Amino acid sequence: MRNLHTQRGGITVMVVISLTTLLAVVGLAFSAGLSYMVKAKLNAATDAAGLAAARAISNGANQNEQIANAKAAGQRFFYANFPSNYLMSTATLNDINVVFNTSEVTITVSASATMPTALFGGFTSGPMSPGVLTETKRKDLDMVLVLDTSGSLSGSAANVRSSAQTFLGQFNADRDRVGLLHFSYGAIVDDPIRQTARGFDRASMNSHIRNYSFTGSTASPEGMWWARDQINSVPTTNNNRSNLRVIVFFSDGAPNSFGTYLKWNNNDCGQPGTIATDDDGSGTPTGLYFLNRQSDDIGGNCTPADITKRASALPDWYNGHNPPSTWNDPAAPREYPIVTSSPRVVTSDITYRNVNRAARNLVEAMAAKSRDEGIYVFTLGLGSALKTGTGADGEKGEDTLKCMANSTDAPARCFNAAKPVGVYCHAATQADLTPCFSKLASAILRISK
Repeated sequence: MRNLHTQRGGITVMVVISLTTLLAVVGLAFSAGLSYMVKAKLNAATDAAGLAAARAISNGANQNEQIANAKAAGQRFFYANFPSNYLMSTATLNDINVVFNTSEVTITVSASATMPTALFGGFTSGPMSPGVLTETKRKDLDMVLVLDTSGSLSGSAANVRSSAQTFLGQFNADRDRVGLLHFSYGAIVDDPIRQTARGFDRASMNSHIRNYSFTGSTASPEGMWWARDQINSVPTTNNNRSNLRVIVFFSDGAPNSFGTYLKWNNNDCGQPGTIATDDDGSGTPTGLYFLNRQSDDIGGNCTPADITKRASALPDWYNGHNPPSTWNDPAAPREYPIVTSSPRVVTSDITYRNVNRAARNLVEAMAAKSRDEGIYVFTLGLGSALKTGTGADGEKGEDTLKCMANSTDAPARCFNAAKPVGVYCHAATQADLTPCFSKLASAILRISK
């Protein structure tokens, strides 16, 4: 009997020891799990703080004000993303460090959290204080903003103006180099990108945007051609050109027009102009319109009642910015074919289908060429019409905008993961414009890290 009691007592002791050990192990595992979740939350909060600080660098009349604004924004975003008493922890945000270098700003955000002791059966798992550090590098930026001012946007004019101005307000007018242009039949460079000095004139750009009128067609290739020309005009000498180069392109419709020197039956017109179609899928092309004005036809022999009876053919290559004296020069640019078999078949006949298809081909090719040069393209589309098939082939306008951006949701025919991947944002309504522009601004800042 004694042996039985002794065995029972021994078993009881072993059970108690085992349960105590098990509780201790569970306590450690529980605390480790809490620590992991708290650290993940700290990472998210410091990342948000770093990005917010990078954006706030744009605000302030001098470097001291910019640093103060960056720190204040970083603090707000950190505590907004790490709620008080998250999993019973207490967070401590260290002083945000902002350092201006030659071509970038480095923002360092570090934080830690004190967690409560976990109790299990009288045993403690021990205190844990996870900590994280995030470094965000805000590179100086070369950017061109391209705004569609065609007639279909007349009802959205106020929202387009205000959202574009808000977008520009998210960049540093002292450090970021920005150009502005708008297009309809032709394209107008409102504020050329600075070739040597950094920064941009925000007041001038806001003034131009406020004075935009909205008329004419959608000659997207003209807007894209000038955007690439502007951003490439910044010289590479003395490391003047920024490492981060971006084109932001806004439109509410599919391309339907482009600039060209046509082939005329009797040499009737010796200057280039925009040849245009509409979006209904049929009709006779019209033109020509001035390339450097918003919606003025050239008139005279260059704008006949029926262009198909006076002009004989479309050119083989996009030549709107190449005068006839260069056509036989083998060194002259022949970057973008008009007569082609892909991605849309275009012949030299002046027909609705050829002009409409060529407009879409050209703007996609110009964006692809920009990406070949390391330029990111971001696109923003407004309205339900972009999701409806239009033009010669009933294609959605937003598919062209996605191809231009090389966004991850672009059609398979044009997506190339080896080239800079941009972002396309669709604003379903006017109220979505400002959030879409903000999404693009955030994406630009993220790739500047």
